[in-house]
This record gives sequence, structure tokens and C-alpha cells, in this order.
Amino acid sequence: MKVNGIDYQTVWMKGTSVFFIEQNLLPFQFSIREAKTCSDSCHAIRTMMVRGAGAIGALAGFAMAQAALESPEQDYHSFLQKARIVIESTRPTARNLFYAVEKVHTAALISAAGAVSAAQQVACRDAGDSRKIGEFGNALILDGMNIETHCNAGWLAFVDYGTALSPIYLAHQLGKKIFVYADETRPRSQGARLTAWELKQAGVPHTIIPDNAGAWLMSLGKIDMVIVGADRIAANGDTANKIGTLEKAIAAKEYGIPFYVAAPTSTFDIHCPDGTHIPIEERSEDEVLYQDGITIDGRHERILVCSPGSSALNPAFDVTPAKLITGIITEKGIVKPGIESINHLLTITP
Repeated sequence: MKVNGIDYQTVWMKGTSVFFIEQNLLPFQFSIREAKTCSDSCHAIRTMMVRGAGAIGALAGFAMAQAALESPEQDYHSFLQKARIVIESTRPTARNLFYAVEKVHTAALISAAGAVSAAQQVACRDAGDSRKIGEFGNALILDGMNIETHCNAGWLAFVDYGTALSPIYLAHQLGKKIFVYADETRPRSQGARLTAWELKQAGVPHTIIPDNAGAWLMSLGKIDMVIVGADRIAANGDTANKIGTLEKAIAAKEYGIPFYVAAPTSTFDIHCPDGTHIPIEERSEDEVLYQDGITIDGRHERILVCSPGSSALNPAFDVTPAKLITGIITEKGIVKPGIESINHLLTITP
């Protein structure tokens, strides 16, 4: 995608370093950071400098490749295994992370050069899959539609194009008159900060809405479709996504509004039978209690926005049951959630 007229991917590897867009600074500052070591890359994932299913997966793959390059010859395999454990502990819900690490670790057992090549392939596939998701999803979007989305599943969340936003970008490029309602997505405000920034960069008409406004807008007939991303999809179609997604799915079901999940097949976890087995990441309560922003004169500040002395619960994800999902948009096509249909999808060669 373009930023100020220049094409960027979210994360990429050059030499032994990994470069990425620092998402914690957006939308107020656009900055490229360098992760020189595997440890640096893990820190970037854990602190959400890089976030989003595909981007996390790509960076995790690159981190595994960095570990292979850093590993001492006499303790190569042991070093790789320890690094793998550390990388996989950074964001436990994100399936793409585990997918990428497994691919690159397998290649690394043969050679460090093979690990780098495998990591590049994972990143390249992520961008390609996202583009195809846009093509399949665009067919669902009619001229004049109002679309709600939750969190950020645009190009910042993947290597390029994105998932939930990929069909929206293509529809806009093809001249369809669409409007996007972007949930703010508390507590980290990925919708208000990242999705809105992306949509503005692309010239897509949009507005930011409070997380608790979606159901009301649906009741007024102002939402025609909901498209969200996914961090892990169980074998039966139950889907983990950013906290607050479940509420949107319940409301959409009540008002007869199509609710779509957009995700590559690398996000499916066939070893996870249903949503009750998806690990849900618990993050620091500080993300709820404090907010980061910029003052009128351009200074970055962090302020307490909750009652002093109160504690907070901060689950990063929730699980939407398959029965509430109209369809899952993948790089292989659109599938109805269910064990048989998902198993068939995963056997298709795109």
C-alpha cells in the first residue's frame, strides 16, 4: 500500500535485520524501525509495535530465521528450539505466528539460508493471499453498501492488502460507492488509530464509531454488512478475533445482517476442535487504565482515564461461534463455517 505516494509493506527482512512499520506510533507518526536480532523481533511482537495476524506471522518467521543466523554451529539445534519457544510465547492466540514459526523452523533444521528463504516465502504468501481475499470479498460488496469493521485487519495487520479491508479497498478502486463504519476497538483503539488512518490514506469514505454504537446503527438500518478479521479459526469455524467482535456478531444476527470473517487458510487451526480450545491472551491492565495520545501542540502523552486505584481485566480476544458467521472469506474462496466445509477448503489447491 502507499503512504505519501510510496509503496510499503508492513514488515520485511534485509540482510540479518528485520524492518517494520512501528504501529504504536500511528496515526500521529509514521516510522520505520529495525530489529537487528531475534530478541528485538520478539520484543516488537510482544509490545505490539507489529500487530495483526499476518504481520505477526511474518515477523515471527523472520525472527526464527534470525535465530538460525545467530545460532552457534556447535549448539545449533538446541539454540533453534529455545528460540522457537520464546517466539511462540510472544502472542499465544495468533495462529499465523505458529504457522510461520513451524515452517521456518523446519527449514532451519537443514540450513540457516533455507530458514531465511522460508521466511521470505511466508511473507510473500501472506501478501498474495490477502490480495485474493480482496478479490473474493469484493463480489459480496454491492454499490452503495455501508460496512462495519472491528479492530484493524487492513494492510497494517498483514504484509500487504489486509483481509477485512482488502475487499473494501478493491471495491473502492472499482468505483463502488461504499462507506465504512470503523469501530474504535478499545482498549488499544486499533480501529480509531489504524483502520481509520488506512482508510484515509486510501481515500475510502468512513467514520469512527464507539464500540457500543454498532448495534444501534444496525437497528436503524445503517449497516449492510460486517467484515472482520481473525487471529485463529478452529476446525468447526469458531473464530477468535479482537475483543468486542462477539458482540457485533450477536447484534448482526439479531438484525439479519451478513457477518463475514476474512482470513487466509494459514489462520485455520485444524488441531483445535472448537473455540473453547483457543487460548485467549490476557494483556496488561494498563492498556485499559491508560490511553496514549497527542496534545494540540504535538506532544505525545499517556494519561490515566479510569478511576485511580481501580483494577482492570484485559482479555485481548473473544470467540465468535460458527453459527453466527455467514461465511469465511479466504484466498481459496468463501466457505460456510463447519467441519466438513472447512476440511474440503483446506484440500483445495488455489
